[in-house]
Amino acid sequence: MDNGIIKWIADEEVLQDFVAGLPVLIILLIIVISVALLSKGADWMIDGVVDLAQRTGLPKIVIGATVVSLGTTLPEAFVSVMAAFLGNPGLALGNGVGSIIADTGLIFGLTCLLVAVPVNRFILNRTGWVQVGSAALLVGIAVIALMTAGAGEEPILSRWVGLFFLILLVAYLYVTYRWATQSGDLGHDEELSNEEPMNLPKAWSMIIGGLTLIVVGARVLVPSASEIAVRAGVPEDVIAATLVAFGTSLPELMTAIAAIRKGHPEITVGNIVGADVLNVLFVIGAAAVAAPLAIPDNFYFFHFPAMLIILISFRVFISRADTAFRRWQGAWLLAVYGVYVTLQYTLNVGGAL
Repeated sequence: MDNGIIKWIADEEVLQDFVAGLPVLIILLIIVISVALLSKGADWMIDGVVDLAQRTGLPKIVIGATVVSLGTTLPEAFVSVMAAFLGNPGLALGNGVGSIIADTGLIFGLTCLLVAVPVNRFILNRTGWVQVGSAALLVGIAVIALMTAGAGEEPILSRWVGLFFLILLVAYLYVTYRWATQSGDLGHDEELSNEEPMNLPKAWSMIIGGLTLIVVGARVLVPSASEIAVRAGVPEDVIAATLVAFGTSLPELMTAIAAIRKGHPEITVGNIVGADVLNVLFVIGAAAVAAPLAIPDNFYFFHFPAMLIILISFRVFISRADTAFRRWQGAWLLAVYGVYVTLQYTLNVGGAL
């Protein structure tokens, strides 16, 4: 692939510089078109996922945790790998950790406030531990890297760590499928039994086409909205702590909104849990294989603790839930995310992205 094309796709500065030269009206038009692409793409993808669940007999939460989460994290993985390839490997760690915090704290918290999210205990009691465990493994390896780093050396996630994460990714996808097939009562979603399914190629076309629209829309929307904020006089550090960090989780957000609107919130749960796991094993793992990832000091005292607080809270909520998550649990996750973003700005802590 031509190096110039790679930069257009993966380098945020190239996109930002391009948007900076456009008139305000054109940028606003781009934002409107991007939002439309995101909305339509999310609708297509949810329709395709629901039909795929009906045809395969797999629970929607499992498809959300595998097919959907792979699709929504693929852009982050690609950007992170390309950033490492282009000499900016530090972006990858922030991409992964920042997305976990935003996915679980902001998006899932907001989902719980808006709708009663059902609890699939058989799946969540297992994948929930993988979600927390993968993040804890990342932090544990990072602490070991800090303790073993020489004087004056910055701790790093080496290539062997990235390869280890990718091996765990394959194991996670296989085990998730096995868990789904072992649970007989989760073989079919009853509310789908009376719906006329579309043909399988059309279902996959809607999923892939929807993901493509979401990726393109999100990729263009964030630099466009950032440029409008800059021209409106919003400080750049505020933009970095909010809009840019939020932008990497935009695919998950649009998927959540579409799933809620169409009456399938369990897809959101699966997507969030799966995306959190994949942000460690896939996004950070693939980028570390491309180039060793340096770990800045602020991750140890700020970003890692925030990530663990949110994920442990989510794990506790799973263990105590009966049939659905509670609104106060969503409010708690949103509050933690709000404190994280506020402290990131007020304490001038470097962003996780």
